[in-house]
Amino acid sequence: MRTFPIDSSVSISKSTAPDRSSRFSVRLADDRALIEAALRLRYKVFCEEIGADIQRHDGRDVDEFDPYCEHLVVVDEWRDKVVGTYRILSPSNAERLGKRYSESEFRIDSLRPIQRELFEVGRACVHPAYRAAEGGIVLARLWSGLGAYVRERNVRFLAGCASVPFENGALNFGVLRALLLAKHLAPEAYRVEPIRGVPSLGDPQLATPAVPPLLQGYLRLGAWVGGEAAWDPAFDCADFFVLLDVQRIAPRYARHFLGASVTH
Repeated sequence: MRTFPIDSSVSISKSTAPDRSSRFSVRLADDRALIEAALRLRYKVFCEEIGADIQRHDGRDVDEFDPYCEHLVVVDEWRDKVVGTYRILSPSNAERLGKRYSESEFRIDSLRPIQRELFEVGRACVHPAYRAAEGGIVLARLWSGLGAYVRERNVRFLAGCASVPFENGALNFGVLRALLLAKHLAPEAYRVEPIRGVPSLGDPQLATPAVPPLLQGYLRLGAWVGGEAAWDPAFDCADFFVLLDVQRIAPRYARHFLGASVTH
């Protein structure tokens, strides 16, 4: 798989070796083996666990965007194992490719004024064995790595598709949708339209919604949703377009999100 390099205009801080005193390290994958491990982890989570309709049979989740993306990975140093991953598509690589993943689900023409500042993130996942006692740590490492990337690349906007599975029932989606559109809707200039819509389901007065951890993290940072969710048939879930203006992050969260370093 052809892989484009990271933008040469910036330099992520390097480390000669991972710190073995800390069990979980986070870095940008800098060799083929780490990238392959990330792709296999994604297959395990999205295909084997969730049942996504991924048209591959080699144990890897790979699509046309991966060669253009940088891959953030969390490594269990005790076991030399990739246990968390996130992919990042820079504006320059999105321009080389000619599109972003979110365009397969949303009409994002409204974002043209900020497209040169817009980094797209996605395919975030944590190994199922690391989500209980250690899962919080692994997800926190992913967030700290992403925060370091944002700081060191001087990122202004982050965007991506935040998935809401229907495992808790369509009712939860209906309640969550009502909450997001009422309290976290983007300004009109940044709104997008789903290509395949999801029907409004559930009575928003019935319950407090269960918010997926990744989406919850975005909301705490002050992210907006771009409007109605799109239906993702391959993953059998609803996706909200999420947009984060880094300049809007509240100081108390900015200290945590932007205060770590990432190795490469």
